Amino acid sequence: MNDLQGLFDKLQEEKREQKEIRREYKDALSHDTLYQQTEEELKTLREKKKLIESEIRSQMGSRWERFEDLKFDITEIQQMISDVAMSSIMKGESIAIKDAYDVIYEPKFTVTFKKADGVKDGE
Repeated sequence: MNDLQGLFDKLQEEKREQKEIRREYKDALSHDTLYQQTEEELKTLREKKKLIESEIRSQMGSRWERFEDLKFDITEIQQMISDVAMSSIMKGESIAIKDAYDVIYEPKFTVTFKKADGVKDGE
């Protein structure tokens, strides 16, 4: 089964079976009293954790704001690196980058598929 369509069909079948088992599992959990009690305790603890985190962020003030700015900047720079790398590869250039410790990084690509917008075979 090395053809693309055959592999895709197998993937879809496995996903359907996984979804069915997940549904059975969630149903079993929903009927378990100890699980329900634990869920309630967890919810309370999450709320307490969020409150503590919020207080600490407020105490940090401008340092936390800088952290948020850096997070945004890092995402933008990663996108720029990806764009430059893709452009270079499209031109036939080989690329690699090095960090401060002379560790070399090479590009890694992944192909994924998504549903085409309302298009079916034969339309």
